[in-house]
Amino acid sequence: MSEAHEFHPTVLREYDIRGIVGKTLDAADARAVGRAFGTVVVRGGGKRVCVGYDGRESSPELEAALVEGLASTGLHVERIGLGPTPMLYFAVRDREAAAGVMITGSHNPPEYNGIKMMLGKGPVYGRMILELGEIAAKADFVQGQGSSEQVDVRDAYVARLLRDYEGPRDLKVAWDAGNGATGEMLRRVAERLPGEHVLLYADIDGRFPNHHPDPTVAENLVDLQKAVAEHGCDLGIAFDGDGDRIGAIDAQGRIVWGDQLVAIYASEVLADHPGATVIADVKASQTLFDEIARLGGKPLMWKTGHSLLKAKMAETGAPLAGEMSGHIFFADKWYGFDDAIYCGIRLVSLLSKSGRTLAELRDRLPPVLNTPETRFQVDEERKFAVVDEVKARLKAAGADVNDIDGVRVTTEDGWWLLRASNTQDVLVARAEAFSEAGLEALKGMLRDQLRQSGIATPPGF
Repeated sequence: MSEAHEFHPTVLREYDIRGIVGKTLDAADARAVGRAFGTVVVRGGGKRVCVGYDGRESSPELEAALVEGLASTGLHVERIGLGPTPMLYFAVRDREAAAGVMITGSHNPPEYNGIKMMLGKGPVYGRMILELGEIAAKADFVQGQGSSEQVDVRDAYVARLLRDYEGPRDLKVAWDAGNGATGEMLRRVAERLPGEHVLLYADIDGRFPNHHPDPTVAENLVDLQKAVAEHGCDLGIAFDGDGDRIGAIDAQGRIVWGDQLVAIYASEVLADHPGATVIADVKASQTLFDEIARLGGKPLMWKTGHSLLKAKMAETGAPLAGEMSGHIFFADKWYGFDDAIYCGIRLVSLLSKSGRTLAELRDRLPPVLNTPETRFQVDEERKFAVVDEVKARLKAAGADVNDIDGVRVTTEDGWWLLRASNTQDVLVARAEAFSEAGLEALKGMLRDQLRQSGIATPPGF
């Protein structure tokens, strides 16, 4: 079993390995990932690795091949079975394994699947993922006689999820699992969590027959909004396909976006950690950074990408971080990884303790007008160059530019952002202002910069 393996050029991504099953990703790829990643783990002195998989129809086959590859390097593999990605993160910590691997397509369409990895307590991303491709291409694999066993962490995981709930007041909550991998764990949590709970689409079904499991897209939250209204719920909570991203609805049916949730969580976390750093990505609203400062915290704007935020949290000791996309990370009482069920429980607990509604906490933030995150196709080899050209022109003109991740330009009207996606051949744009006229002015600035680089104006701008 020492033959070399070449991956399709599109599957080794910045934060994970991902492709279309049967076209760019198959069992042979999963086996090769197991052998390459297993090699890295063994060379680092590791002996045991945990493996989990999500509810996609292709996941069991890919998981079996992955386990075969890992065991071929001499590792002992603990197979935790079907569940959300955060359950795998939990298992690695709880069982003190050297590493973890999750078969998941996250929030992508049903025909996709992929692999997320962690080494020790940290994420595997960027250069480390490319190195797996190099190990496989050279067949530079460690060989050994490993083994595997089934390990059930579900009871321990649910007990840990519920441990930090402190709500004195019962609430009525609608939960939308979107037929994703959180379904069974969500049922177990709802049975034990105080209050009344309405569960939508908790049957795990990798075809996603009801709606796509991506809570950052408004149309995917329509069923949850209806359920909140119909059952008179205090709030609604939604998850993505593998349970590491959260969406929320207030009792009035309004979406509470990821950056607004971070602002709400920050009020509780900073009360316990005065003056602490709270991190958010460059796509987050200025109102979040202002709110963190108002609460006495240190706001830190950082690059988009869940692996990058986790690494920055570890570096700064921040107790809380979050992304516009709904990846939210608690190091306060939790482990610093993004677990949407845990975030949901913390939200219900916070509302129960505070005596405030989600709508009230949302409305404490000053109102702003913003565009949705707009993604538009630009050739892979051109996307970073466009951002560099825009940055150079703006800096020459004396603009207020933050270039931590793309360009985020602040004016008296608000701000606009242009960044290149790390995972797709797209540019991402967003603008936020205090008035309609201000928003139009910001969009005009962005359009002008794109024109100067020969790029057509994206829809919505």
